[in-house]
Amino acid sequence: MGWVMLAAVAIAAAGLLLALKVPRLLWSTVGAALMLGCAGYALQGRPGLPEAAPKPQTQSIETAPEIIALRTAMWGKYTLESQYETAFDALMRTGDARSAVILAIGGVTKYPNSAELWTDLGSAYVTHDGGVMSPSARFAFDRAIAIAPQHPAPRFFKGLGHIQSGQLAEGRADWTKALELTPANAPYRAAIVERIAVLDQFIRMAAQAQAERQ
Repeated sequence: MGWVMLAAVAIAAAGLLLALKVPRLLWSTVGAALMLGCAGYALQGRPGLPEAAPKPQTQSIETAPEIIALRTAMWGKYTLESQYETAFDALMRTGDARSAVILAIGGVTKYPNSAELWTDLGSAYVTHDGGVMSPSARFAFDRAIAIAPQHPAPRFFKGLGHIQSGQLAEGRADWTKALELTPANAPYRAAIVERIAVLDQFIRMAAQAQAERQ
C-alpha cells in the first residue's frame, strides 16, 4: 500500500507543478523537496544545520505566460513598472537571472516605494538562487508587503516563491492571505482559488503517504 501511495503522490506532484505553472527548469528542485517531505524529512529535519549556499540560475528559465498574465491582472497593464517587467521577462528568457536581479535592484533604487518592483526583485532572487527562498528574496517580498499591505500580489508571489522552494505550508499561508485581500469581483480571484485547491490536494496526499510510512 505504501508504494501505491508513493506513486500517487508522484503523480499528484507532476499535476501540481503543471497547475502552479512552475517553470520546467525548477521541477527538479521542487520535486526533490516534495519527495523529501514524503519520506518524513519535514518531520525529522535538523534545523540546526547550516543552510546550503543557493546556486545561481544560469539556464534559460522563461516565466510561464499564465503567471505573467496573472501578474498583469493584479498590478495593471499600463504601469510605470511594466517597462522594467518587459525587460525582466526578456532577461529570464535568455537565462540571465543575474542581470534580472540587477535590473530589479535598479528599479527599486529609483522607485523605492514601488511594491510591484520589490515583488519582482523577490521573484528574481528566487530564480537566481535556483528556486530557493533566500534571505534576499524574503527581504524583497517583505518590503513589498510593508509598502502595500492590502495588495494581494506581494503575498501571492511570495507564496509562489515558498512553493518553488518546497515550503508548501508557508506558501499556502501566503496564498490564503492573498485571497483574503483579493476583491470578490477581481478577474484573477478564480486563479488564486484554483491554485490553493490544487495545493491542498497535494498536501493531503503527501500527509497520507507520510502516515502510511509510519
